[in-house]
Amino acid sequence: MNENISCNQSKCLYCGGCVPICPRNSITLRETRIEIDDSCNRCLLCLRICPVGALEVLEAKA
Repeated sequence: MNENISCNQSKCLYCGGCVPICPRNSITLRETRIEIDDSCNRCLLCLRICPVGALEVLEAKA
């Protein structure tokens, strides 16, 4: 896949709902940001659970 999941920090409420839904434990909630590591398989469960749409799919640049 040529896509990455990104968190729009200005929209994020830091509720942490995306952390336990991730089957690969790829999402970490920090004090000031959400981090998504390279183990993410882009299942998009986090996008579906986010109440404010802060998580986004970004196309990787070639």
